[in-house]
Amino acid sequence: MKKVCIVLSVVAAMLLASGAPVLASSTAKKPSPDEAIAMLKAGNQRFVSGQSAHPHIDAKRIAQAAKENQGDHAYATIISCSDSRVPVEAIFDAGIMDIFVIRVAGNVVDTDEAGSIEYGLAHVNTPVMVVLGHTQCGAVTAVTHALHGEGHALERNIPTLVDNIEPAVKRAGQQYPQVHGDAIIPYAIEENVWQAIEDLFRESPATREMVKSGKAKVVGAMYVLETGNVEFLPEEKVQKILARVESSRNKAMDAMAH
Repeated sequence: MKKVCIVLSVVAAMLLASGAPVLASSTAKKPSPDEAIAMLKAGNQRFVSGQSAHPHIDAKRIAQAAKENQGDHAYATIISCSDSRVPVEAIFDAGIMDIFVIRVAGNVVDTDEAGSIEYGLAHVNTPVMVVLGHTQCGAVTAVTHALHGEGHALERNIPTLVDNIEPAVKRAGQQYPQVHGDAIIPYAIEENVWQAIEDLFRESPATREMVKSGKAKVVGAMYVLETGNVEFLPEEKVQKILARVESSRNKAMDAMAH
């Protein structure tokens, strides 16, 4: 977290020096969390039906982005897998300054990702944050194979990237003991979305407070490669995860860096 705060301080200083607006100064009225989710769902339906409007990608929007505050426009923060088959803005039929996107293999939430999400919620002022998993996820598949003793050697930085996925794969196996081999992978992919939400709540007191106050919602969703549909997961599960983290001693407590 210290590294993230230093980086953000440098970015803010650069914006001030250049005369560009600092994101936290946003005063624009944003959609409610439920309205933002509805906007994402409507955009995905346009995408799936072949009726994408391709909004906010013209010269006017490019000019706006150069001189206006993204915090006055972006309506969602989304963390997704880096997989090239999941083009986030395209699948939600969104454009420039519409979505604050964080991409990382396996849509895991570690320190850098949690800091980026906090930035999207607290400084870009997005009313909703989506953890977006997807079918056929290669990162979850690789971790599943490794835990089943079928893995292969990985480059030195990959194991620490995907170790957040291990609890999800193990939990899927415990919940579905009748499912064996690669058949467990779809269940593990969904569990990995819930794991990312739990990791976020555990590491980000600021996010917990925004969700509890109703300022923002955190939701899980799954992009189906085979159809292009985004399936939003039950919000009740998010509340259960939040309650479990809140009752745990193993969570970060200080919302602000010192």
